[in-house]
Amino acid sequence: MESRPLPALERSISSIGIGTWQLGTDWGEVTPADAEATLQAAVDAGVTFIDTADVYGDGRSERLVGAFVRARPEAGLTVATKMGRRAEQTYESYNRDSFLAWNDRSRQNLGVETIDLVQLHCPPSEVIEAQRTWDWLDEMVAEGRVRAYGVSVETCAQALEAMRRPACASVQIILNILRRKPLEEVLPAALATGTAIIARVPLASGLLSGRYREDTVFAASDHRSYNRDGSAFDVGETFSGVPYEVGVAAARELTALARELGPEGASPAQVALRWVIDQPGVTTVIPGARNAAQARANAEAGSLPPLSADLEAALAELYERLIREHVHTRW
Repeated sequence: MESRPLPALERSISSIGIGTWQLGTDWGEVTPADAEATLQAAVDAGVTFIDTADVYGDGRSERLVGAFVRARPEAGLTVATKMGRRAEQTYESYNRDSFLAWNDRSRQNLGVETIDLVQLHCPPSEVIEAQRTWDWLDEMVAEGRVRAYGVSVETCAQALEAMRRPACASVQIILNILRRKPLEEVLPAALATGTAIIARVPLASGLLSGRYREDTVFAASDHRSYNRDGSAFDVGETFSGVPYEVGVAAARELTALARELGPEGASPAQVALRWVIDQPGVTTVIPGARNAAQARANAEAGSLPPLSADLEAALAELYERLIREHVHTRW
């Protein structure tokens, strides 16, 4: 597994990490034993970066991750969490007292005094633009609550605003074959500023695995059922905001392209992950996994060769033909 620098932490992390939204409750139930096995498979395959959030299962994911990491101090794991989505999404909700309370809760859930990386969890743009936000985060570093901080964003404009702050260690943003806008300005800016880019939703909520059909039914507790219209949170987080049927059609074409032009034996999901880490400026990508087999397969994408120019061109054409018209300009 290739490692890439995360400068603010003065360490490197695996180019493929693991996201743990699935270990909460928004993707159907995952038992603690399955969660541990999934994380162990990822680590055994070379993953050293784990991303979680206080809102995943209302702390369940943080607690599972924390217990796993504490039991393996020799593994050299880096844990990032996120805060802010447990409150009403207003400028006023993001105040100093809330920052401290959210951080206290995450430190308790993770079982640590100092969190490696804390990220504001897709806050309103006004929060990212406010100087007070960054002052409070600086205070948290100075007090030893966190080692570094960043922001998870919904839009490229928010990412660019965050990267104006010299101490912003990382920006987490949706990036995948169906969501290419960050290639235009965000990744070049990250290279210029040295900001780490954490790419999330790399498989478009599983669409790019090629496993789903138009008639696939998801559990009622799965956000892929209840958030297709964005009624629970930003619709871009579910299937990258692409209408489900359109995404299924695109995934079907990806499967054919992976077979024809991809590295030998690579699955569509592995091709999709390899595409993300091939993009200059990406530090790590955080696919989720609900079982050990998925975690191993995701990590194996890190050992694939870079995708061919022919496959890159075919994927770009696929995006232009099927997807671009469905991508909100605000993203």
